[in-house]
Amino acid sequence: MADNHTRSATYRTTRTAGGATVVTLHGDLDLLAVPALAAALDDLTSGAEPDLVLDLSPVSFIDCSGLGLLCRARNRVRHRTGRLRLVAPDDDVPRLLRHTGLADAFELYPGLPEALAEKDISGAVA
Repeated sequence: MADNHTRSATYRTTRTAGGATVVTLHGDLDLLAVPALAAALDDLTSGAEPDLVLDLSPVSFIDCSGLGLLCRARNRVRHRTGRLRLVAPDDDVPRLLRHTGLADAFELYPGLPEALAEKDISGAVA
């Protein structure tokens, strides 16, 4: 487990027994945080078939650069035939994604246990 800090956000990376990497983001996903987070997510999505869960539960704010970060991670994961899940327990993130036309672009879960227990498209437990 690693704690990392950016200018306006912190994040913790953990690896589950099932092989998924969980990145718990805290604070603001904004212009100040995105460069460091992008580098970390690029590293985590650089291999074949990355399995990434972004826990947005503690995130307090997402601006357009934060949305761009999420889309970049999604595109990198899809390009490498991987999987990206977002954890968002309240309606703030789903509402933001609906208003920006991105609601169908992400797998959304209300909690981390649900995201980790969900089966992937092939039927294997993620």
